[in-house]
Amino acid sequence: MVFLKKMKLQMNFKKISKREKILLLFIIFAAIIRLMPHPPNFVPITAMALFAGLNFQNKKLAYSIPLLAMIISDLFLGFYSISIFVYTSFIAITFIGTVINKISISNIFLSSLLFFIITNLGVWILGYPMTLEGLLACFTLALPFFGYALAGDLFFSLLFKYGFKAVEKNYLIHSS
Repeated sequence: MVFLKKMKLQMNFKKISKREKILLLFIIFAAIIRLMPHPPNFVPITAMALFAGLNFQNKKLAYSIPLLAMIISDLFLGFYSISIFVYTSFIAITFIGTVINKISISNIFLSSLLFFIITNLGVWILGYPMTLEGLLACFTLALPFFGYALAGDLFFSLLFKYGFKAVEKNYLIHSS
């Protein structure tokens, strides 16, 4: 039975285009970076979701591969009470990636802001008084982390955008 599942996985992997295999490597790279020491929230998860939504032609892969990468890296980092909010924002950002034409500063900022709002609403719901004062305290205390997140999102989104363009130009287009 295990052998049959392994064969099916190998056959399905062969159905993935060369382009999507390269995209998969970018996602794996992002998940590995997430495991390395870094400033608070300076990680590639928003960039990974936006990049996957934009570039995977198979939208099932656009959502599932980065989400799986997040879950696997969370096995090492740990799951937290707000993980559901992180994953929800991740799915929403992947959706943004599916409807945009290119990665730009404005949609990176929108994705960062969406992540900030969804995850901090989760922190407020789970850890602060359900009052206006609790909401304001939660979001005020989160502001320094937003700066790191935005810097990381800009850095990694642009790295993925231009890195993939270079690979596509030098490897995918010339090898066809």
